[in-house]
Amino acid sequence: MAKKQAAAVENRHYDVVMAPHITEKSTMLSDQNAVVFKVASTASKPEIKAAVEALFNVKVTGVNTIVTKGKTKKWKGRPYTRSDSKKAIVTLAEGNSIDITSGI
Repeated sequence: MAKKQAAAVENRHYDVVMAPHITEKSTMLSDQNAVVFKVASTASKPEIKAAVEALFNVKVTGVNTIVTKGKTKKWKGRPYTRSDSKKAIVTLAEGNSIDITSGI
């Protein structure tokens, strides 16, 4: 029974951290030992920290989150709203690093 609960925790880590967010600004943050991830909109900072530490075997010193509200657009004259998104800037401890470009 304990093994099934541990597996559920691992699955939750993959539900929290969805993908790396690779842009010019996020690449510049790597100089300050920080990585940017797209995360679930319901994820809290402690959940994000635990997920990154478990998935990548690193020590996290800080987590900052950004919620980007969806834009209002028009399609065939009808307005609609894009969905909101959430990003997390994860600062790693000195000496730790995550190579997110190796999978590309």
